[in-house]
Amino acid sequence: MRLVRLFTIAASALALAFPPTTARAGDACPVVQREELVLPATRAALRAGRPVTILALGSSSTEGVGASSAQGTYPARLQAKLRHALTGHALSVANRGKGGEDAAQMVARLGRELEATHPTLVIWQAGANSAARRENPARFAALMQEGIARIQAAGADLVLMDNQRSPVILASTGHEAFDAALARLADANHASLFSRGALMRRWEQAGLPATAVLSADGMHHNDLGYECLSAALAEAILAATSRGAALAAMH
Repeated sequence: MRLVRLFTIAASALALAFPPTTARAGDACPVVQREELVLPATRAALRAGRPVTILALGSSSTEGVGASSAQGTYPARLQAKLRHALTGHALSVANRGKGGEDAAQMVARLGRELEATHPTLVIWQAGANSAARRENPARFAALMQEGIARIQAAGADLVLMDNQRSPVILASTGHEAFDAALARLADANHASLFSRGALMRRWEQAGLPATAVLSADGMHHNDLGYECLSAALAEAILAATSRGAALAAMH
């Protein structure tokens, strides 16, 4: 409890130095280098006309803390974009984000989530809470490996999503170790990595600073951040499944 209280105090202090902006979800997202994903199961399902279910697994960044409504979360925006681009396909994105959870808690409920959704693709956001709580990176990696094995055994594509670049995360000692662990796990398991850190750096180089895409708590995305995140994910998914015409329609 003492650690949680200290973390809350630190987050509050950072929020005071990180005021909210006037950026809205309707503002333009910069066009930046696309993340490359490999999604054979999703591609096969789309080509065969089978339903596609995307399981968005994670903590508060997936649940949508910082968004102004449930419709502003990244899973909701991703679903809207993919349905618009893939008219006629049965496609859904299940938001299974739970604020405050770490890798151990997500792995504990993973079996239930897989059984309930039978996903074609799992997007797994993890590491932020483990970094903030200074957990052991080796234990984090071992837990993630257990979950990855279950997801791949279920026949689903997997995209691992690393941490956002926010004041709270950047203030966490050793936070880089968790991003590095996710990169190694993606490579070792022939899974895809979607790096929010790299994406946010590209946004900044294109003129969209972190202050414009993060909420006042100094940690989570705001509506614009979730909008641009979902746009980048949708573009990467469409490119990976060779939906050329649908991809062009997004620009």
